[in-house]
Amino acid sequence: MALLRLDKYLSDCGVCSRREARALIKSGRVTLDGTAAAAVDAKVDPDSARIMLDGQELCYQRFHYYMLDKPLGVVTATEDRRQQTVLDLLPSALKQWKLFPVGRLDKDTGGLLLLTDDGDFAHRVISPKNEVWKCYLAETEGRVTPDDAAAFAAGLTLKDGTVCLPAMLEALEGCRCLVRVREGKYHQVRRMLASRGKPVISLRRLSIGSLSLPRDSSPGDITELREDDLCRVFMDK
Repeated sequence: MALLRLDKYLSDCGVCSRREARALIKSGRVTLDGTAAAAVDAKVDPDSARIMLDGQELCYQRFHYYMLDKPLGVVTATEDRRQQTVLDLLPSALKQWKLFPVGRLDKDTGGLLLLTDDGDFAHRVISPKNEVWKCYLAETEGRVTPDDAAAFAAGLTLKDGTVCLPAMLEALEGCRCLVRVREGKYHQVRRMLASRGKPVISLRRLSIGSLSLPRDSSPGDITELREDDLCRVFMDK
C-alpha cells in the first residue's frame, strides 16, 4: 500500500478529522513505532507502522462500508438543496469519510441501502454484468397470481420497450409479495408489477445478495459492515 501522511492515517482510522489529527500530533499524544510523532506530514506505511494514540494502538481502515435502513421520504443522493438526503442521516463522525450511496432507492422506497467510500466495491455491486440479486417486499393493489410469477420468470418487456431479465415473484399473505431482481433499471420493480396490473402501494428492499437487514431493523438504523458481510453481497440466497 502507498505511504500516507500521518494526519490522513489518523483520519482514516476514524478517531478524528484531519484538522483534529494535526492538533493531536503536535500535542505529543501520537506515537509512531514507539516514538512521539514529530510531524503531521510524516509518511507512514499502513501495513507495517505501529501507531498509537494515548497509548492505544490504532487499526488502519482504508475504506468504510455501512448498511442504512433508508426511511421513506428521503432521497438517495449525496446532496440536495430542497430535500433530505441519505447522507443527512449520518452522524457527524461518519461524514468525514465522504460516503456515497451504492445504487439508489427512490424517495418512496425504503430498506437496505449500502453506503461506502470504495468506488470499486460500488461498481461491482451495481454493474449489470455481475447480476447481484436484490429482494424487495411489496404490497400491491390486488394479489399476485401464478400467471404473474410465470411472467416474471420468463422476463418482462415493459410498454416502453424496456426488457427485464427473468425475475422471481413470490406471493405472500394478502396483497404482499417478494420480488427478486438482478438488475437495477429505473423504478424497475414498480414498473414490472404495474405491467401486470398490480400497482405498488409500498415497497421495501430487504436484501442485496445474501446480505439482509436485521429482523429488528428500523428506518434510519445504520450498521457498519465487516469483511464477511461484504462477501455476502455477492452470494445468492
